[in-house]
Amino acid sequence: MAFLYGIDRTIFVLINQTLSNRLFDFIMPYITNLDYWRIPLFLVWLALIIFGGRKGRTTALLVVIILTLSDQLSSAVIKPWINRLRPCFALENVRLLIAQSSSPSFPSSHAANNAAMAALFSIRYKRYTALFISIALLVSYSRIYVGVHYPSDVLGGILIGILCCTAILLPVGYFGRR
Repeated sequence: MAFLYGIDRTIFVLINQTLSNRLFDFIMPYITNLDYWRIPLFLVWLALIIFGGRKGRTTALLVVIILTLSDQLSSAVIKPWINRLRPCFALENVRLLIAQSSSPSFPSSHAANNAAMAALFSIRYKRYTALFISIALLVSYSRIYVGVHYPSDVLGGILIGILCCTAILLPVGYFGRR
């Protein structure tokens, strides 16, 4: 286990410190902060309902269900259970680029939620899969870059998000075919 923690820490330091640059120092806090994205995301969700037809309305409903599952599982169940200290509080010389609460680190809820949405939208709108995955990976990377998550937090979050999406879509797909 110490070996894996060492790898996790090394990759964290590489991303947070070694690969740091002025451009990312400016951009990553915006990418990682949900407050900047609430209104645009709400407008996209509303557009799905108004202009998306049946597929859009179904997708908008699935967004609510899957996002609720992903967020609650990662934030309210797993984080308190694992109770891992964030790297910005556990390591020295971390470049912390955003204000951070002392909530537990594992898993990254940002990564879980974005991966769940990327999986959902990639399944529903296959043509834009590369865009959805790129956004989820960029947000996930930003969590490490700004100093609030280890790489394993992000990978765990991505896995949880994909599993939450799968857990909801498998039954929906099965019953939809009958």
